[in-house]
Amino acid sequence: MTTMTEASVREFKMPDVGEGLTEAEILKWYVKAGDTVTDGQVVCEVETAKAAVELPIPYDGVVRELRFPEGTTVDVGTAIIAVDVAGGAPAAPETQAEAPEGLAVSEAPEKKPEGRQPVLVGYGVATSSTKRRPRKGPEVPVQQASVAIQTELNGHGPAPVSPAAPAPASPATTVQPRPLAKPPVRKLAKDLGVDLTTVIPSGPDGIITREDVHAAAAPAEAPAPEPVVTQAPVTAAAAPTASYDAARETRVPVKGVRKATAAAMVGSAFTAPHVTEFVTVDVTRTLKLVEELKQDKDLQGLRVNPLLLIAKALLVAIRRNPDINASWDEANQEIVLKHYVNLGIAAATPRGLIVPNIKDAHTKTLPQLAESLGELVATAKEGRTSPAAMQGGTVTITNVGVFGVDTGTPILPPGEAAILAVGAIKLQPWVHKGKVKPRQVTTLALSFDHRLVDGELGSKVLADVAAILEQPKKLITWA
Repeated sequence: MTTMTEASVREFKMPDVGEGLTEAEILKWYVKAGDTVTDGQVVCEVETAKAAVELPIPYDGVVRELRFPEGTTVDVGTAIIAVDVAGGAPAAPETQAEAPEGLAVSEAPEKKPEGRQPVLVGYGVATSSTKRRPRKGPEVPVQQASVAIQTELNGHGPAPVSPAAPAPASPATTVQPRPLAKPPVRKLAKDLGVDLTTVIPSGPDGIITREDVHAAAAPAEAPAPEPVVTQAPVTAAAAPTASYDAARETRVPVKGVRKATAAAMVGSAFTAPHVTEFVTVDVTRTLKLVEELKQDKDLQGLRVNPLLLIAKALLVAIRRNPDINASWDEANQEIVLKHYVNLGIAAATPRGLIVPNIKDAHTKTLPQLAESLGELVATAKEGRTSPAAMQGGTVTITNVGVFGVDTGTPILPPGEAAILAVGAIKLQPWVHKGKVKPRQVTTLALSFDHRLVDGELGSKVLADVAAILEQPKKLITWA
């Protein structure tokens, strides 16, 4: 990104908001060119592979330029906004010098109209003008600026080379703008050995699609004779279309939290040998205790539900069987026993599954645990869970019962030794005191890493949780 010449202009770069993350997607801009900003003011919201995070500007001034539109994935360290700390207004002349690079100068005044409204939190396109910012040099990541803003470009493709630029005798030596393609498409082209400058784009505003790359690669892959090379792309292009019905199918890019979760689950499933054990238990007394606790003045205003007592039961079971609170260190070939419990709670959000955790849950009283659970759930629903809240978990609970599911075989979060799945609590016939009676029953499933948790240890933990939920007074006798 070319730096502005004025000494008063400061550039704010995409920070590393999540310990080593390399990129983030700009979800929403809260400011536009010409707005006055102050030190600490939130200017945009970005999504990393772990969470959505709001970014504050570190100085006062007037916004000179937003370097990338909403929906763009930007590398850490790339300037995303320019601010005139002397309070100057945005200047248009900069775009005049940029015309020789191959983009029309007329685009510059329209790139940030005053009526612009940012999109809601999540994925989508802005309702504002989606003109691309003119590029200053070959180092500008134009392929990133093209993400999620193609639908309102009014048919404008890459602008021709400015007539003002020196025109060589042969078109073959003319400086061409960088082909427009998303990062996954560029990677596909690299893997297939396709030069993007030779690909004919078919996407909106001259964007090169995956199908275009496959079509360009088809001649090299097919054993067709040389004379029919020009016909090969047309034939090859029909193949992807046949398997993808645009009218009845939708393709959603895998990115952000969902992409990171998918990679983590695959890594966990094929690294840690999973074992899952099940137990069905009568939790009638636990539900009665929940109702009593709701009336307790010490818990007024707090989130009191079966999950609270299940979490407490698991913490007591871990205290009785501490070896399950561990992780496997492959590099050093060691089992790491942890003397603290960061209790993870799996939460489904619009951006995918996340597992924030309650730090030092083993030290919390029941009211403190209830407060922490309430804050964790509320923050996750609002999409405000921070990356730090999702790091360092030791044991996790996933409550599939809220979806009416009896139980499941959960996959371990990477680095953890155990995860407890809680099924739906249902009224079922149950033998109680020698008679069949309707009782509140649920099924628990405990998955664990069999490298460091053997069957005996896993069974003891699961049996202890079940015993506490069947006889909640054990919370007192075992605590």
